[in-house]
Amino acid sequence: MAIIDITSLTHPGVEVFHTLTEAQLRNRLEPSKGIFIAESPKVIHVALNAGYEPLALLCERRHIEGDAAEIIRRCPEIPVYTGPRELLATLTGYTLTRGVLCAMRRPPSADWREICREARRVVIIDGVVDTTNIGAIFRSAAALGIDAILLTLNSCDPLNRRAVRVSMGSVFLVPWAWIEEPLSQLHELGFVTAAMALTDQSIPINDPWLKKAERLAIILGTEGDGLPQQAISEADYVVRIPMSHDVDSLNVAAAAAVACWEMVKG
Repeated sequence: MAIIDITSLTHPGVEVFHTLTEAQLRNRLEPSKGIFIAESPKVIHVALNAGYEPLALLCERRHIEGDAAEIIRRCPEIPVYTGPRELLATLTGYTLTRGVLCAMRRPPSADWREICREARRVVIIDGVVDTTNIGAIFRSAAALGIDAILLTLNSCDPLNRRAVRVSMGSVFLVPWAWIEEPLSQLHELGFVTAAMALTDQSIPINDPWLKKAERLAIILGTEGDGLPQQAISEADYVVRIPMSHDVDSLNVAAAAAVACWEMVKG
């Protein structure tokens, strides 16, 4: 275990926590060198349990024998950078949760066909870019038994630091992958597709026909623009959540929780 005291955020090795943007961490040009940041001991443990590779730890000195102690025990080969709370609080863009950050290796991109091979209930995220919503959708999907999540290429990266934190590590628990043309390709695998949208053709999400689907994929869009018209028109069903008190819709994260519950219950 190499504990390295730092007095400046320019210390070699700390740039991964401080100066690199999310785009630089992701490293699209060399995916095998991509990195993400896991924040808080609980989230870091979930990532480790899921087999993610740790690269470096950053924490307050007091956490070395406290909240970070078990992580350090599990990862004896990685450097542990530590400094006073006042210094670490100046990390641009970071509000430290219990004072522990871990840089981890991004896994190879999953093949959507592989993760859907045995799946029966799938969530498709189409164009959702808010990191909080992405994290919340993953948390609901994991908690309620969704088999896999697919994201269109214009959606937010699930391994964005805030998305990871909001999900409480659930992004490590549900298989996920990027997909280019979800509807036509999922039909080839025998999935019934249901787009969540408010149209004259919308049916309630608790409609019995949806329950009968052997394999079901529900498609979620952004709150502002909703789903693209093409996604709506190509779906087998258009579904809505019944509302009261003249409320027209829910936040996409809340809608996802309702949809996941309805998709998996008997």
